[in-house]
Amino acid sequence: MTSYDPKNSTVELTLQREDLRMKTKYAIVFICIVALVIIEKESNILSRVSDRLIQRQIPQQQDFSNITQKGSLMALKMLLSRLSGTKRDNSNFSEEEEEEELDDSGTYSYAGGRKHVLLLATTRTGSSFVGEFFNQHGENMFYLFEPLWHVERMLTPAAEANNGTVLSGIYRDVLQRLFLCDFSPLEKFISPPPQDHVTPSLFRRESSLSLCEERVCSPVIRDVFERYHCKSRRCGPLNLTLASESCLSKQHHAIKTVRVHQLDTLQPLVEDPRLDIKVIQLVRDPRAILASRMVAFSSKYHTWKAWAQNGQVPEDDEEVKRLKGNCDHIRMSAEVGLSQPHWLRNRYMLVRYEDIALYPMQKAEEMYKFAGIPFSSLAREWILRNTQTTQKASGIYSTQKNSSEQAEKWRFTIPFTLAQVVQRVCGPTMKLFGYRFVNDEMTLTNKSISLLEDRLFN
Repeated sequence: MTSYDPKNSTVELTLQREDLRMKTKYAIVFICIVALVIIEKESNILSRVSDRLIQRQIPQQQDFSNITQKGSLMALKMLLSRLSGTKRDNSNFSEEEEEEELDDSGTYSYAGGRKHVLLLATTRTGSSFVGEFFNQHGENMFYLFEPLWHVERMLTPAAEANNGTVLSGIYRDVLQRLFLCDFSPLEKFISPPPQDHVTPSLFRRESSLSLCEERVCSPVIRDVFERYHCKSRRCGPLNLTLASESCLSKQHHAIKTVRVHQLDTLQPLVEDPRLDIKVIQLVRDPRAILASRMVAFSSKYHTWKAWAQNGQVPEDDEEVKRLKGNCDHIRMSAEVGLSQPHWLRNRYMLVRYEDIALYPMQKAEEMYKFAGIPFSSLAREWILRNTQTTQKASGIYSTQKNSSEQAEKWRFTIPFTLAQVVQRVCGPTMKLFGYRFVNDEMTLTNKSISLLEDRLFN
């Protein structure tokens, strides 16, 4: 008869527990691998759908899906490492540093705190000036100035025939790929077409410091004219492959555009799990916008100038209807954002240009805080230098402004007759944003009377 040995029983029990623990561990690993595969397939499906939308205009050439794959592989490596119990040397490695660690491809992972800022505006709202708040952030920011200009230029005639719905979808998809550092969709709309991903024709390249930094600056090519050349250094035509690599190396991305008119069309972009998007909508008094456009786009506003001289404005004219349509689009987008639907909760901010002009540093700090990006000393210094300047530097396209004077300068350039027209057709928009109406020319030109109501939008 075999005697009972307590030691053997304890060993067997220990082995059984260890076996159960290992089975549990590998079961978890297996479940995680299956989940990652499912996520990867869904991500590829989303990418193919986005590609097909763009391919309806022009075929796609370049595939950046490996960016997402590398992110998933890195996440899997981290998971397996932690489940296997292996530990890294953390003696000089804080949690914040671990979150911002570069992956094998030299790019910041989503978990690393990469932020994506989309600045939405319309023309003559001070968006170039406000965009510089992010452009001047420093080496960790990749900023693009009006990349959708190329899309609008090529597709607007066709888009007008279908009420602009197709164009809105293409805008969204191009923005999505640009935030993922994929320039290939944009290349389809650049004219003349880039050769081997090199172009001398990217609109306002010089307005993006990221596109003029040393790592993106290719050698100058003789006899190649580049209209939008860099001002900080002499560079040849823009190599979009180098631009993409630079973008991938940056911790934060920002894009400024005046071409997205319907905020609700951006829902798939905001909900993209690969991105952490914050939308900042910049608005301005519609009367000020009209006054500024009459100066900046003089040839297109000759009708308004004629009305200003004779004092008669036919409110059934197409120009007036266009003004009303613009105001309605701005207001409806703001109403969507301010209502904070689930997909925009904590991702939308409304800012008035007038408040920025009066309090540039305070508003810049608020925007950076909203975006979740540290407010850099470089951005602070730029704001200090560029919010008080001389008349010589204050051209209509300049980002150097004496901001306090700019806030209400329009009040002395627009005739009261035109101000009345704007108040009639843009009344609901003005009320939403807190712009006071005027009943006579004396009130309009009296700077001691503020036309701004105190408002907290966010």
